[in-house]
Parts: sequence; structure tokens; C-alpha cells
Amino acid sequence: MRIIAAALAALLVLPGVASATDTYWELKPTGTDARLRGLSAVSGQVAWASGSKGTVLRTVNAGRTWESVGPPGTEALEFRDIEAFDARNAVALSIGEGESSRIYRTSDGGRTWWEEFRNTDPKAFYDCVAFFDRFRGLALSDPVDGKFRVLRTWDGGRSWHVDDPKGMPDALPGEFAFAASGQCVTTSGNHAWIATGGGAKARVLESRDGGRSWKASEVPLPSGEAAGVFAVAFKTPWRGVAIGGDYLKPTDPTPAFATNDGRGWTAGEQAPIGYRSGIAYRGDGLVAVGPSGTDTSKDGKSWKIADTGSFDTVDCVGHTCWAAGEKGRVGRT
Repeated sequence: MRIIAAALAALLVLPGVASATDTYWELKPTGTDARLRGLSAVSGQVAWASGSKGTVLRTVNAGRTWESVGPPGTEALEFRDIEAFDARNAVALSIGEGESSRIYRTSDGGRTWWEEFRNTDPKAFYDCVAFFDRFRGLALSDPVDGKFRVLRTWDGGRSWHVDDPKGMPDALPGEFAFAASGQCVTTSGNHAWIATGGGAKARVLESRDGGRSWKASEVPLPSGEAAGVFAVAFKTPWRGVAIGGDYLKPTDPTPAFATNDGRGWTAGEQAPIGYRSGIAYRGDGLVAVGPSGTDTSKDGKSWKIADTGSFDTVDCVGHTCWAAGEKGRVGRT
């Protein structure tokens, strides 16, 4: 997402939003001022976060302390997504044009890293990564020659291969994925979903065969140069949600939330007010985050404001959730 990436990195918390109103999250000081848009919750004790300045953080004690474990020599990279399997094994994705898009892997808690992929196509720009299991994963690039490009791994991120684009529908003019929260691609079972924006319509592309073939569906969310679906989450292959909005209008009340029951996308009965870049299931409920606050829902039908602090991304394990955002901000609940 070439045009929007720099602007998203500079997006600031809204004036007047004070930390004194933070009530939902227990903040966990990280010791960094990097903007953290990548997040992977392993358990209530273990989480990984990643972001600007080549930053990768890891905690193994519920956020009481954080280790800075980023790959050496990557201070100029933006690690917008990270996927962790446990306290030792993780895959981190950096975004950007050309060789700025890379994938690194660690198997010893970040003490050593292997660069497993470096993009050499100047037309590609990778945004996010997701895994079906410990071995099979996908990394998503903005469209190349009119189609979204997908990398695939079958060995836990040790090697990556560009998928044949014949199973991918044509991209709309101006369509791309948002590298805002590491949630523009997600998986459940053997299914995968890609969230898009930037075009005349907001869409989600779905694969039911592990990423070999894809079908595009329109989603009833705003779309445009700075708007669309920013995040998708699925509790099962037949129960999912999409959220987004316009990041240039972070308090715009236009609804930007939709649900999917396996048969298609439907506008939510209610929606969080304003742009939201991240969403996750907490048990059977939902947590959504953005620069103007956090919203929660018990059923996906009604929402309440839970917190007014700024976060970019959220991830949950059971009923424990983690959130991350600007200036090294991390919360746990």
C-alpha cells in the first residue's frame, strides 16, 4: 500500500484524547517510542509486537518486562506484521517498495534471525502475513500487473514462493491492502481472507482451499483512497467480521463494520463510531481499536466505548487481549 503507508505512519492521536480516560486496558510500558502495528498474542503471558525503526518486542511475563529482539541492521525497516507460534518461534514482515519488503524468522526467541525472503520486484509491496498452522502461511502484496500477489510457505516460513496468479480475481482500479494493523489477511481452518480498500468498492477476497483460488465479494463499508476494509477476523470459517473506515476521518460516524455468516457480508446492526484499524474476537465477543479509542461488543450487534486511548492493532487469546500502537503503547486486558 504505497501511497497510504507513510501517511498512516504519521497519523497522530486525536487532540483532547487523554490517557486519564483509559479504563479498559492495563498499559504495559515497553521502553520504546516506536509505532507498533504488528502484534501476535500467544497466551496471557507471551506476546510479540513489531513496528517502526526495525522494532520487534517480546514478553514472556504478561508484559511486566519487554525484550527488544529485532533483527540487527534493520533500523530503517517497518515491521508492520508479526506472527508468533510460541515464545521462541516467530515470523516478522517488513513493508515497503522493492527490497524494503522482507520476511525474517527466529526460532530462539529473537536472539538470532534468518532473512527468508527479500522482494526484488519493484512493483510489489507486501502488507501482511498470516498462517493456517505452524507450517503453512501466506504473505500478501498489493496488486502486481492487476492482481493481488500472494507468497506461500509450507515449512513454517523457511522458504517462500510466489503463487500462480491465475486463481486470483482482477483487482479494481486503485485497489490495495492497508498495512495498518497486520490484519489485512487472516485465516481460519483452510480458509483465508484478504481485506481491501482504495478502489470504488470495499471488498474481501476469500479462499476456501488454502489460498490456491480466490473469490471477491463486495463489503458494505466506505471505500476510497484512504478508506476500505482495514481488518478482518474469523472465529470459524463461517463466522467473521470486517472493520475499517476512512483513516483521514477518524471520527466519521459513517458505519464501517460488517459480519459474515459464511453466506456473504452484511452491514452490522450497529458499528463503532469512527475509523477502526484492528479487530479481534475475545471469547464470543469482539474488541475493535483505532486512534480514537476501543469499542467492545458481546454479540457483534451492539457496541459500547470501552476506552479512548489510541491503539492500531489488537489480538486475543481466549479472554485475554493485547493491543499495540503509537509511541510504544501496549495494553493488556
